[in-house]
Amino acid sequence: MRQQDNFLKCSTAIIIAFSVSGVVPVRAGTPTQELPTFDRWDMNKDGQLSRDELPVNARPNFDRVDTDNSGFISRKEDRAFRNRSTRRRPPTPKLPPGVLVERDLEYVRNGHERHRLDLYRPEKVSEARPVVVWIHGGGWRNGNKNNCPAVPLVTRGFVVVSINYRLSGHAVFPAQIHDCKAAIRWLRANAGKYGIDGDHVGVWGSSAGGHLVALLGTSGDVEDLEGDGGNADQTSRVQAVCDWFGPTNLLLMNKQAGEFGTIDHDAANSPESKLLGGPLQESVDKAKRAGPITYVTSDDPPFLIVHGDRDLLVHWQQSQLLADSLTASNCDVTLTIVPGAGHGRFRDPKITEAGFRFFEKTLLTRVP
Repeated sequence: MRQQDNFLKCSTAIIIAFSVSGVVPVRAGTPTQELPTFDRWDMNKDGQLSRDELPVNARPNFDRVDTDNSGFISRKEDRAFRNRSTRRRPPTPKLPPGVLVERDLEYVRNGHERHRLDLYRPEKVSEARPVVVWIHGGGWRNGNKNNCPAVPLVTRGFVVVSINYRLSGHAVFPAQIHDCKAAIRWLRANAGKYGIDGDHVGVWGSSAGGHLVALLGTSGDVEDLEGDGGNADQTSRVQAVCDWFGPTNLLLMNKQAGEFGTIDHDAANSPESKLLGGPLQESVDKAKRAGPITYVTSDDPPFLIVHGDRDLLVHWQQSQLLADSLTASNCDVTLTIVPGAGHGRFRDPKITEAGFRFFEKTLLTRVP
């Protein structure tokens, strides 16, 4: 069987990988073979794939494959993406002893396929526990709820939840924060069933997830961002926020990054522009609506903000802006700038441990 056929068997409804190979020559008198996926999708036979030529469920991946931002996927880009996607992925981490997980719980009834969460809890529950919700990153256009770094908190007195939300290829902002708030409300509505203390809810996220948890923290009273994901009788307010290197003011990202930035945030196909549904600097009102700083008030919950000073994707000044705004409103905020750290999860286990202790301090002992 050809390599690309093996690859197709690994594809899923959400992440459809692009197989690639040249057209296989067929000699007269030999059976006709099915064309490789690239050639079957290349409807106009111009040797490249446009977004419209992809199946609908593959289109959310277009920007990930179009690495030169040309608006088309070349055979070279197709091949590179296939090679990345078929590399051996690390196994799912084993759960700590005594921890159970319930996967793919639906938090919006009859909603989108991304309206799912995983819930980690102890095998034996004697009383309601605070909950910490992990929100993944990925530029709002990829990523998932797997490999949640907050799981060890279950052994320290918490319930832990990791959620999926609609990506920018599915829907533009505010769909992402609507989903996050719907998940928080669902947890409170089902608190009794899962042993959750609904008065003590913390959120933790990195990069795009850091942006979303910061927005959850500052927009607890913003009706416009609630959405219609159900359980409207519950509040989406949270009691603690740990934001790892999340964007906070989209309009300033290029200016702050300067010549060292790795991407053009103002480009029409940037993650920020895709999130808003139009070029960033032409979407000023939408960008402000998506900014956590826009909604800062004195009753916001405690924040722990962590950012690397070598982050070339989201400049550390994004975190400084949010910390300054929270400080000016007399909020409880701690900003940690990590020397030498870039964009991504921190290698130093002390950074993760600081997150654990932050939630212990704010949720295990704090009155909401």
